[in-house]
Amino acid sequence: MKLLVVEDNRDLIDMIATHLGAHGFSVDAVRTGAEALAHLSATAYDAMVLDLGLPDMDGMEVLRGLRAHAMLPTLILTARDSIAHRIAGLDAGADDYILKPFDLAEFEARLRAVLRRPGLRGTSPLNFGDLSFEPSTHSARVGANAIDLTRQEATLCEALVRNGDRIVVRDVLTELLAAPGEEFSANALEAIVSRLRRKLAAGGAAVRIETVRGIGYRLRAAATPP
Repeated sequence: MKLLVVEDNRDLIDMIATHLGAHGFSVDAVRTGAEALAHLSATAYDAMVLDLGLPDMDGMEVLRGLRAHAMLPTLILTARDSIAHRIAGLDAGADDYILKPFDLAEFEARLRAVLRRPGLRGTSPLNFGDLSFEPSTHSARVGANAIDLTRQEATLCEALVRNGDRIVVRDVLTELLAAPGEEFSANALEAIVSRLRRKLAAGGAAVRIETVRGIGYRLRAAATPP
């Protein structure tokens, strides 16, 4: 998944980018609000981590500018610890708020929680190669052919199509697919991936699911169906 980190502390940027990169995330990092808005207008991100104390503008301006155009899962990261600041950030459209200093494991968990919340993304059809997924009906098609998917297969398909050729890490998929309180094993995830692979192939898709060993999965467009 692709993230934008907006933070003016270079050491903190390096720490966050190294940690998230090791867990399969792709990170773009900028240090000013102007750079953040420029990146947001040019690149599709899955989520944003936003510091409020930026050198050129308040992070709230970035958040309000973003919300004027699109919904993007956003985690505020700041030293402002008053209740009033937290309420203002959440009211402006942030999805979560974490205070500095913070634990990297908790930070990553909070970020994954924001990413898996329903309703944060649009409902327009998603496309990768000849595969199309309709979020509003949780249905997939290859050309004119409908692909019959179970709930878990549809959830997996949507996550992969949203990310295209970017890697979706195993931990994120596990949390998306597991029911509350359910023990969900690596074998269960692999079984769902295998079933979706077979259904895409049977539907004639020129798209395949690639395993990135030890990290996760991503889609690849193929010249001919696998």
